[in-house]
Amino acid sequence: MRHLKKGRKFHRKRGQRKALIKGLLNNLILREKMETTEAKAKEIKSIAEKMVTLAKKQNLPAMRILFSRLSKPSAEKLYFQIAPRYTERKGGYLRIIKGMKARKNDGAKMAAIEFV
Repeated sequence: MRHLKKGRKFHRKRGQRKALIKGLLNNLILREKMETTEAKAKEIKSIAEKMVTLAKKQNLPAMRILFSRLSKPSAEKLYFQIAPRYTERKGGYLRIIKGMKARKNDGAKMAAIEFV
């Protein structure tokens, strides 16, 4: 049974998985729109929305937590540019648009993830 076990493993060890998710989050925040597999998009959506909620607090502890979890340019962009857009919004900052085509080499379902 998988009680209290959340998150996908992506056939990677813990360090590789953390690095993958951190890289995906940094790219998503810097570009504001990204195309990836459907599973990866679903996985980073919840993490990114929690970070936007944290950045909306606009206080020093929130900024320090963002710096510890993201790269400096993406943390600054999230804190100073992206989070102020969503001050009135209570949630649902990201949208996943499922793609029509699968990736050619392995048939993985593709999706685009973007800020609303």
